[in-house]
Amino acid sequence: MTETFHGTTILAVRRGGRVVLAADGQVTMGQNVVIKHTARKLRRLHHGQVLVGFAGAAADGFTLVERLEAKLEAFGGQLLRAAYELARDWRTDRVLRRLEALLIAADRRQTLVISGTGDIIEPDDDVAAVGSGGSFALAAARALMAHTQLDAETVAREAMRIAADICVYTNHQITVESLESER
Repeated sequence: MTETFHGTTILAVRRGGRVVLAADGQVTMGQNVVIKHTARKLRRLHHGQVLVGFAGAAADGFTLVERLEAKLEAFGGQLLRAAYELARDWRTDRVLRRLEALLIAADRRQTLVISGTGDIIEPDDDVAAVGSGGSFALAAARALMAHTQLDAETVAREAMRIAADICVYTNHQITVESLESER
């Protein structure tokens, strides 16, 4: 479920009536220079009802977030339909198919990982992660979900802290966005 892009970690956790997206703030130029520590990689779309985070090239990520927002507006906020249309365009459009990023999008009902290969994945266990530290954050969040009763935000923050301790492309400047969830 995770693909490596240097420079970020995005994590989604759904638990106890909330869905939380967390992201670090690091921006890395090349593989050895940190140029920003406090980037915001999370956005609220469709009147605040959809959370989205991106990993990958910043311009590509912003372009895809804007496209997802347009699809949400076109399809009345239906996240799955908007994600399907975005993935289809992303895969078939000559310009869009060159974009290098991954998205995590979540609304009150579902969490989706959206890729340029046409994949739209809803995780089985209410946890999803992308980016260079995604595997670390995913593993930590799954362990915390299985062995604690921590709320979604605490799980997300602690998993991101663990990822930042391990991944050189992830820092401790964590931002969090959350929504009430139906599950």
